[in-house]
Amino acid sequence: MWVDPRNFPRDACAIGAALDHLGDRWTLLVLRETFFGVRRFEELRRNTGAARNILADRLGRLVDAGILRREQYSDRPPRDEYRLTEKGLDLYPVLITLANWGTKWGDFELGPAIALQHRACGAVVQPALTCPECGEAIDARSMRVVPGPAMVAAAAAADDASG
Repeated sequence: MWVDPRNFPRDACAIGAALDHLGDRWTLLVLRETFFGVRRFEELRRNTGAARNILADRLGRLVDAGILRREQYSDRPPRDEYRLTEKGLDLYPVLITLANWGTKWGDFELGPAIALQHRACGAVVQPALTCPECGEAIDARSMRVVPGPAMVAAAAAADDASG
């Protein structure tokens, strides 16, 4: 069954599912900081500029989603720090891609504020998306959307329901 990807049930959308957890500025800034190694509430507040209530809310959502985990570092007074889970670590390419876009299209006269150094070899790199089959760099012009299993199943269910 062919399904036109421009016209399919949007409840099967992976981007929408990701945005349910990541869809605002504060959440992405918290993630930026955790990838930089910042773990404590006050440091996160200082570095993001988020109000206490907003930061507490975003941290709670990220913990509830399994992206961050709380780990107690002090008994008196009780204090937690926030660490990335495996699910959280899988967001690294998302943050790097956003940073690449911001560097290219932002107004940075002196260049980017940070560089990324590969721990294994020490090279300073600019990560890029590549095709795992041929190694060619990929961008929007070199790719096309084709139906995936969720889209096909959702379209089949919609067909069955209509008739």
